[in-house]
Amino acid sequence: MYYQDTVYGQINIGDPVLIELMETKAMRRLHNILQHGITGFLGITHPVTRFEHSVGTMILARHFKASLQEQIAALLHDVSHTAFSHVTDHVFGTPTGESYHEVMKESYLKNSDIPKTLANHGFDWRDFIDDTKYPILEQSAPALCADRIDYFFRDSLSLGILSHEEVEYILSHLLIVNNQIVADDIIAARVLADRYMSADEKSWSDLQAIGLYELMARIIRRGVDINLISEMDVWQTDIELWNQLNKTTDSYLKRQISKLSAALRFEENLIDPLFEVTPRIRTIDPMVLVHGQLIPLSSSDPAYKSLRDDYLRRKQKTLSLRIVRC
Repeated sequence: MYYQDTVYGQINIGDPVLIELMETKAMRRLHNILQHGITGFLGITHPVTRFEHSVGTMILARHFKASLQEQIAALLHDVSHTAFSHVTDHVFGTPTGESYHEVMKESYLKNSDIPKTLANHGFDWRDFIDDTKYPILEQSAPALCADRIDYFFRDSLSLGILSHEEVEYILSHLLIVNNQIVADDIIAARVLADRYMSADEKSWSDLQAIGLYELMARIIRRGVDINLISEMDVWQTDIELWNQLNKTTDSYLKRQISKLSAALRFEENLIDPLFEVTPRIRTIDPMVLVHGQLIPLSSSDPAYKSLRDDYLRRKQKTLSLRIVRC
């Protein structure tokens, strides 16, 4: 099967298990789950879907010669994402800080059509619950992994932070050493790390995105509290959950929903904030192969260490936000 990807071009996917998994009901749902949740839904960010990212992560895993099992894990890694993606982390947050879709992955997989498809090809669905078993797919930040690299490439292209030529340049300098994705060139590693930080500042930790995520989370939480929706309803598509919320007769919920627009802006205000939120700040510190030794970019490039440290110092804080334009 030929698959046209916006990042990697036309890709021939030949393994029957991958093709059949892409056609399952559980995976097809991801066509209608936007990567950026409410900001994608409102047209603020490019409408990248969880399906595109899932297939892209699988393509990257295959590029790095991962086993078929790890390619399957890559394809399925986001299958349990809810409507509006990480917005629900703000609704059903856990004390450990795990993403909600990760907490619920076992339950979601078990009750989907994926176990049967996997069993038909000799795989056990339980082997795909814990992504940390697959080091090419998943690594703790700030290390590189296929998941992190794919969403960075995908978002950076739409944001104009990277060109396709730069994606190819970076990818040509990434390789596997000790089951981990590393760079073989310090300049390529620096380009990757700098642009990743730019994507975080421009999109992932932008004040508008942070504020809208929290506002949408409060809307969903209110919907649950008044029994308009149940926790199970978050496994619908974005538009299905949105339509269900908009059926409300609750005056408070109507007012909150009416605030959601691409024109909405937030500012920091310690005196009269609408809410406080601690955002997740994303940076990377890739390992670089230097004279046969793996060294973090920050250890071999003091300028990058200083830049990253300053960025984290500036951004890692609890924000007191209020709406300034509606």
